[in-house]
Amino acid sequence: MDLELKDRSFLITGGTDGLGLALAKRLVDEGARVAVCGRDPDRLSRARDILGEDSLCFNADVTHWPQLDSFLDATLSKFGGLDGAVNNAGKSAGTSVAASNDNEWREDYELKVLSALYISRAVLPALELSKGAIVNVLAIMARTPGANSTPTTASRAAGLALTKAMSNEVAPQGVRVNAILIGLIESGQWVRKAIDAGVTVEEFMTNMAKDSRIPMGRMGRAEEFADLASFLLSPRASYITGVGISIDGGLSPVI
Repeated sequence: MDLELKDRSFLITGGTDGLGLALAKRLVDEGARVAVCGRDPDRLSRARDILGEDSLCFNADVTHWPQLDSFLDATLSKFGGLDGAVNNAGKSAGTSVAASNDNEWREDYELKVLSALYISRAVLPALELSKGAIVNVLAIMARTPGANSTPTTASRAAGLALTKAMSNEVAPQGVRVNAILIGLIESGQWVRKAIDAGVTVEEFMTNMAKDSRIPMGRMGRAEEFADLASFLLSPRASYITGVGISIDGGLSPVI
């Protein structure tokens, strides 16, 4: 199926590694142009090598609004418009409510909710012109928070509410807003955890899938996430908005 992405332009936060980079590569393979941001110079350099000279790889921290403004300005200047934005920046942070502190909650909310809100508001004028789409990358625990899972699960639940509310507001302008709720999927953070544990990535992921009792018996691949996200960004998903789609191998206990 042709996703009709050729010559379209997309912005991805947290796009220099893991899921964000896999999506950026998928979009480039489809003929699209991408702008990604990240903070690590080595990952930015690697992303440039993978995505090519027609892409924009920008050093920006999504919790610093002036840096986000510069990233957005550079993206629009390079591409002349925008067809979609993906709020992907984030990291796992889980502890008990009693053991957590206010600063941990504040930092997590700024990283996962306020940055997505800032980007979404900033790109709306461009997306109204292109009838584009926003995709918020969340986690299945947004719907099923367990013990010792905050502040991440609370921030992700806020992201899900933001997705639904915003989708209703901007649908009349032809802009779609959806969320992807990920389960256990290959990403840079799991690779780094495997290295820290002194085991191979394959062994680490096999054990994670077994311990988590994923019905499909394995962790997801970054490319599988990229396929879903590319579809939601594409015109072929033109009647899909305001939904959160799980990609988790059946792990989530809710439909």
